[in-house]
Amino acid sequence: MSTNVSSGRHAAPVPEADEAASVVLHEERLSTSLIRRPVERIRVERYVVTEQQTFTVEVRREEVRVTREPIDVASEGEPADVAPAPRARDFLMTLNREEILFSKRIVPSELVRVRVGDVVENHTVTETLGREQLDLIASPSPAPPRG
Repeated sequence: MSTNVSSGRHAAPVPEADEAASVVLHEERLSTSLIRRPVERIRVERYVVTEQQTFTVEVRREEVRVTREPIDVASEGEPADVAPAPRARDFLMTLNREEILFSKRIVPSELVRVRVGDVVENHTVTETLGREQLDLIASPSPAPPRG
């Protein structure tokens, strides 16, 4: 008695019942690999943002202050404890004031580091894979001869 073993596409004869038979079945397995590709370029640009700022600065100036004091006249007609003044009528004084001068200078204010780091994400991959299965097909044995 013979039985055909089918693996989908191929049928192989199977030995008689007292002999052992084996068939190797195969299946597809998915293997993955990774490739690094450039995605985007990033340019780091610096730019200046301006803003109006107001500062208060203390400024001094000189003023003329006139102080009048009565003089005690001595018996001879000269003031006491005061030296005689020359007869000049006019004199000159210089008054000063402070003016604000400013200048700008650039100083470091912040250190910014730009680094590239990896972000790990899990992606699900779906693929159709094939696998062999086994079917047993029995055929009727021929009738024994009549005799």
